[in-house]
Amino acid sequence: MNSDEIGISFGAKLMSMEPIFMLLVIPFFFLFMAIEYGVGRLQKKKLYRFNDTITNLHLGIGNQAFSVLFKGLIGGVFIYIYSHFRFYTLVPSVWSLLLCVVLFDFLFYWAHRWSHEINFLWAAHLVHHQSEDYNLGVALRQSWFHNLLAFYIFLPVPLLGFGPEIFFPAAGINTVYQFWIHTKLVKKLPRWIEYVLNTPSHHRVHHGRNLKYLDKNHAGMFILWDRLFGTFQEEEEEPVYGVTIPFNSWNPLWSNVAYFNEMIAQMRATPKQVDKLRTLLAKPGWRPAELGGMMVLKEPEMDSPVYDAGADTTASRYVLGQFMIILCGLVAYMMYYDELTLFFKFLLLILMVLSTVICGAIFEQKPWVKTAEVIRLLAVVSSLNALYYLHYTSFFMLMLGGTITGFAVLVWWFIHVSPKEVYVINNG
Repeated sequence: MNSDEIGISFGAKLMSMEPIFMLLVIPFFFLFMAIEYGVGRLQKKKLYRFNDTITNLHLGIGNQAFSVLFKGLIGGVFIYIYSHFRFYTLVPSVWSLLLCVVLFDFLFYWAHRWSHEINFLWAAHLVHHQSEDYNLGVALRQSWFHNLLAFYIFLPVPLLGFGPEIFFPAAGINTVYQFWIHTKLVKKLPRWIEYVLNTPSHHRVHHGRNLKYLDKNHAGMFILWDRLFGTFQEEEEEPVYGVTIPFNSWNPLWSNVAYFNEMIAQMRATPKQVDKLRTLLAKPGWRPAELGGMMVLKEPEMDSPVYDAGADTTASRYVLGQFMIILCGLVAYMMYYDELTLFFKFLLLILMVLSTVICGAIFEQKPWVKTAEVIRLLAVVSSLNALYYLHYTSFFMLMLGGTITGFAVLVWWFIHVSPKEVYVINNG
């Protein structure tokens, strides 16, 4: 095996280890969220809302589950491009890694900018902007499908000779860096840092829906890209967070597909074929003249109320417990993914998605939620037993623990959560 094959093999192993890397990083994400929450309490600032935070985390769980599902396709394309079409071969070193970090961030700037300027990309990306809060939990609120729609923008990385043992770590560095800039607690940093790097101040602007803040500061790590290409905006007053038309739902699945649904409806209502295509490629808010033309945006009110539908204490505790179980399910899914058959890969993914949807329905007082939760719990228990008896007899403890937990939760749900106890509290 030559050095090139060794590099590709090592890169492939890095790709396969990405879920393990995320499992190691996730506890630190939660730790820093807890610190941020505690500091906010000391400063008498309400930085987190339970319903919003849980929804952010549910979206993060879905993002990781889908990322594991897509990793073979996306990572495989990168490795194939590098193996067959690269123009040059860069030797792995600290300098080539740093160069790749810069190149990756440059491409990230354009991928991110186009995700605000091209409708079908915005349809996936806007998930990250729907929260009306701004905290470290929002960093974990990620689209389930955006990587699949935008990964080709990063193909110049392998084409230019950065092997997988370089570009996978570079992508990881970019992702981890962007976590810390989602906070209100860090004000402006020294001017030279603010001039070169993306900071919480710059990224707060990016999440603002004030008209002057819209579609600004797209950088991942280096704010220099925005300064160079005319999309930079200094933070002045604190932004009003969220999307221009507030997304009033805690349903993670709907968060990911709602805008696609709107685009499809517009395409059906649009008489001209060219305008149907333009609906996909135009700037968000574009409509043909027959449907009223470009949407006119209004300046948001600084004290406008946020969507805050929530459950009572009992149901909220139930949702928190379910989140912990779903998180454990994600950990197991990521650890044993390669051992699962294709059927169980999709089945367990569907169950995780369904679980997050049910939790959102509890917040939203959906009339069907109690029946749906019973069905879900029975489906989870049945699936774990099928997983054990049909294929994976070594998973006995997983099956036993899941079965006992599932039936215990089912009994608790019947006893403690009646339909009248799942209701909405609106704190404005």
